Amino acid sequence: MPQSEQNTAVQPAEEEKGPFVRNLLEFWKSFRKNKPAIVGAVIVLFFILMAAFAGFIAPQGINDQNINIRLQPPSASHWLGTDDFGRDILSRIIYGSRLSLRVGFFAVIGSIIVGTLLGVAAGYFGKFIDTVISRFFDILLAFPSILLSIAIVAVLGPSLNNALVAIAIVNVPVFGRLVRARVLTVKEEEYIMAARSIGMGNTRIIFNHILPNSFAPIIVQGTLNIATAILDAAGLGFLGMGAQPPQPEWGTMLSSSRQYITNAPWTVLFPGLAIILVVVGFNLMGDGLRDALDPRMKN
Repeated sequence: MPQSEQNTAVQPAEEEKGPFVRNLLEFWKSFRKNKPAIVGAVIVLFFILMAAFAGFIAPQGINDQNINIRLQPPSASHWLGTDDFGRDILSRIIYGSRLSLRVGFFAVIGSIIVGTLLGVAAGYFGKFIDTVISRFFDILLAFPSILLSIAIVAVLGPSLNNALVAIAIVNVPVFGRLVRARVLTVKEEEYIMAARSIGMGNTRIIFNHILPNSFAPIIVQGTLNIATAILDAAGLGFLGMGAQPPQPEWGTMLSSSRQYITNAPWTVLFPGLAIILVVVGFNLMGDGLRDALDPRMKN
């Protein structure tokens, strides 16, 4: 078949696909070319599946104790060894993935919702509203994130849920300023002016035009911030301000085992590796999403 006829046969098939499908296919083609991003996505998927099926794959219960085998090194019966209470470290790491991913996802979702609402209000309406919200963001960003998280947890009380709330609050200005900057750019576009000229209300303009054009940077920043949230939760747990024993949170496991780092290093090594892997996975995947969704990063 001549080349011209082949192109004619392919074009109708491409035109049958809707814009959403075409954009999705274009995104996937760009994303899969980034090998580190694929590795990150595989790591993230591995931990998500591990958290989802923890009850089926964990060899033992998270609080099953046997003092007779305390601080046992990795073996055929306990692949990652046991801790100071004789609990299986592998089982606790598997169940701990549920807690870490829960904090990461829900803290970021909460900060995205609040930060987006404040960012849209500041960027779209401007003037006094923008001044007040921007100064609020500046106040939150003036404190180091971990210190602000500790202060919030100290007020609310040490627990995993309060650590989640603290991490969400700390990340609000990150998304708020991102969305505000995006809104300031989008609202000056010609199609927004055309929507105003035909009498479209502010609510419809925001939800029909401005927010859909702000999703890409939010998705990228959200993916990167999940890694930060997991790391912050582990830090709070290590300091005794997050999850409390006997919860199998990775930072708490590190804290309770740090005194055995010389004679039983596996009690610290494997929870630390779990934190490193999941954080690296989300960072690699976030970088890949940025490259695939940002037109300026494409060749």
